[in-house]
Amino acid sequence: MDRLEIRDLIENWVIWRDSGQWDRFATLWHADARMAATWQQSSASDFIAACRIAWEKGPSGLHSLGGSSIDVAGARAIAQTKMTIHQRAPLHGVVVDVACMGRFYDFLEKRSGRWGIVLRQPIYERDSLHPVNPGEQVQLDRNLLEKFPEGYRHLAYLQHNMGLQVKTDMPGLADDIVESLYAKGRAWLAGTLGYPG
Repeated sequence: MDRLEIRDLIENWVIWRDSGQWDRFATLWHADARMAATWQQSSASDFIAACRIAWEKGPSGLHSLGGSSIDVAGARAIAQTKMTIHQRAPLHGVVVDVACMGRFYDFLEKRSGRWGIVLRQPIYERDSLHPVNPGEQVQLDRNLLEKFPEGYRHLAYLQHNMGLQVKTDMPGLADDIVESLYAKGRAWLAGTLGYPG
């Protein structure tokens, strides 16, 4: 039942966030929760507010989900869920789509009988960029592109050009940063980590 409740929470996150159901979206987090994305590392409440502002300008980011692996230890859990981030925006005069594949790595806790997110840390594994109109071409600044990590290089390039401050040391498919995240996850499940954020 715990795993079913957690998977339901993960699916609701995508549906409610991508459809602008902010009051419902807020119920998925604990009060002290944090979100760590390429463009926003903050409390969950500040993340929700930033998403809402972006939504009101015109939604450009969507998410899709794949399978989940959920480890539960008492009132704590770690969930890894395959996901793809879809971002659409104009870039150098051409409207483009970026698809970034990876995983949501969630630290969850059951408090007062309710599972909630304590920390969501995406892992960025591979991305690509394509013009929405296949007849158009976009020329990227190779030097700028290569300043961003391989797993989310095109997503970061697009977000940078949208005026966002992009964090450049997020976990990837296989690096020291993701190994450190896994170690933190093991400590969370073992009860030896007080707060993951």
